[in-house]
Amino acid sequence: MTGLVRYQIFEKIMDQITDELVVSTIGQPCQEIFKIRDRPENFYMLGSMGMASSIGLGLAMSTDKKVVVLDGDSANIMNMGAFATMGFNAPGNLVHIIVDNEANGSTGFQPSFTARNVKLDQVAMACSIPNVTLIDQADEITPALSKALAADEMHTLVIKAEIGLMPGIDLLPLGALEIRDRFMKVVQS
Repeated sequence: MTGLVRYQIFEKIMDQITDELVVSTIGQPCQEIFKIRDRPENFYMLGSMGMASSIGLGLAMSTDKKVVVLDGDSANIMNMGAFATMGFNAPGNLVHIIVDNEANGSTGFQPSFTARNVKLDQVAMACSIPNVTLIDQADEITPALSKALAADEMHTLVIKAEIGLMPGIDLLPLGALEIRDRFMKVVQS
């Protein structure tokens, strides 16, 4: 484990984000990203658990802009087929980041399958994703992300995290249409 909780990892990630499009998985991760660094280039999912990777893949395949997906272990397990589709298409502008705290963070931190036997980095490799990195040290996050953002090949980063929440997060003050409209304006520009 990195010794960091999810929001601390998100802080490190968002420090390196410039003009990339960011797709965030549902629930508390969206709230944390919003509090850390809200921007029109962030797409906050309000439903459809597990679909951030599919939305990010479709976005990456339809634009030249770099797309960063911020995903969770439980959400990723809900849509394991996305790994196969990402590996098959492997767009060079996609960076898929899975923060693995081995728990269902938005519903009370019940243990996820990664706490017992599912190794998401191994699943990604088995699905032919070109670059897969398992990160379990905090000082590995920044260089691994820097490399992935600079590359012209798809990357999946699985970052091991501790269980914990960002203090003082609230529900998103944006509605679904507002999130969609401001994001689409950026994508189309």
